[in-house]
Amino acid sequence: MTARKAVKPLRSVAIFAAVGALVAAVALPAYAASKPAEASTTVQQLAAVDAQSLVVASQATAAPLNRGTFTATTPEEIEKKKAEAAAAARAAAASPATANFNTAGYALVSPGSGEVRYPLPPGSYTEGRTIGGGHNGVDMLAPALTPIYATAAGVVRASAESIGGYGVCVMIDSVVGGQQVQSTYGHMTYGSRQVEEGQTVSAGQLIGYVGSTGSSTANHLHFEVWINGGIVEPYSWLAANAG
Repeated sequence: MTARKAVKPLRSVAIFAAVGALVAAVALPAYAASKPAEASTTVQQLAAVDAQSLVVASQATAAPLNRGTFTATTPEEIEKKKAEAAAAARAAAASPATANFNTAGYALVSPGSGEVRYPLPPGSYTEGRTIGGGHNGVDMLAPALTPIYATAAGVVRASAESIGGYGVCVMIDSVVGGQQVQSTYGHMTYGSRQVEEGQTVSAGQLIGYVGSTGSSTANHLHFEVWINGGIVEPYSWLAANAG
């Protein structure tokens, strides 16, 4: 009788222990399974946020860059546009561009009369830049020591080995067709002047030789023509009067 009474409490303890183990086996895996799902969702959300930030950054860098007056998408394109603009400016400065000048009234005498002569022999020079941008004459490109002639009869106003940026220079005052004409011949070779201040010269008289003195970087004649105190385009003036 005593043995049976002792077995019943032990059986009850065993039953409660088995029920507890069963509850733990069911509840704990379910709880554990719910936690990774939340962590997985959080990682996906972060990835989505990162992906959106990358899209925004990509869109921002697609806008063109602006550097002064040049608009381009890369530094190389900006430099290319600058180089093209500089080349266009150099080409405009180097071209004769006589068509830009109003030559009405340039003809003072009949062309071919001999009253007006070309300052360099025909075929001995190439036309360089003309007046504009602070340049008051034309650059007649010719080899060193090419002879220079007075374009019209007159009196030598100035003749010196150095006259400012002209270097070795001769200036002549003339009257052509009843108008006061001043001609200037700059950048001559040192020691080549053939006339002196106050001397009377005739049209076509030798006055010096081509050089590269003063503000010059190559052999050429800098030739200017002024009529009644106003500057004129020399190439057009020579064509209208010398023929």
